Amino acid sequence: MKIKTLLFAMVLASTASFAQKVKYSKEEIKKMEQYLFNEGFNMPSPKKTSTVILKDGSIHKGFCSKTDSKKGQIFEVSLKDSITKKTETFDADHIAEMYIYPSNAEKIAKVTKYMGNIRNYSTRKLTKTTNSDRIYFVNQTVSLKNKKDDKEFLMQVINPGFDDIISVYHDPRAKETGGVSLGYGPQLGGGVIKSFYVKKGDKVLWLHKDDFEDNYDFLFGDNSEFMKKYPKNSVEWDYFSFLVNEYTAMSNG
Repeated sequence: MKIKTLLFAMVLASTASFAQKVKYSKEEIKKMEQYLFNEGFNMPSPKKTSTVILKDGSIHKGFCSKTDSKKGQIFEVSLKDSITKKTETFDADHIAEMYIYPSNAEKIAKVTKYMGNIRNYSTRKLTKTTNSDRIYFVNQTVSLKNKKDDKEFLMQVINPGFDDIISVYHDPRAKETGGVSLGYGPQLGGGVIKSFYVKKGDKVLWLHKDDFEDNYDFLFGDNSEFMKKYPKNSVEWDYFSFLVNEYTAMSNG
């Protein structure tokens, strides 16, 4: 009886130890709250040259006169040749990659939004909102919001530079957490994007903040060192971009 009691106590102690949260310093939390993903854009500039690379390797350039989308994800692109003025339309299932420039109107709107939230000043870089570089899209087969039939879309990669294990794609229909507005001043808190599309291995899924804990092991569980340092009961959805970057660095190190 005493042996059984002792074993039971050891199991409880082991479970408590496993479930124990890791405590981070204020400096560590501030670092983890930094938003490292690129800004997501939905509107291409009709005045700058876009580039479409088809699966057959052919390259097509022109002004992006139109894009058709479903739930914000692009399934068709139209390019107007600057010389002939002729328009070519390409389906996403024929396209491998696409490079476009964001429209000035959308950049201005995003700067206004950035200035309207105090939290952005400490977690985001304004330079990513005013980015003048080309935006990178890739072809992915995905079920929109994990509910629709699989279909090929062109999706914006928002973690270039640390996307070799986990790729994160912009969700044009993503909502943000709410904050508090005091009078006419900037909003306090909130502004955290609630969902992304994420690819690891051959699996692409729509990842919502409410499902983050359920998918934590799939995303990071194959790196024991990472899991020990950042167990899922110790981190927040707000840290997601940091966690992807840190996991990539630790896995490649």
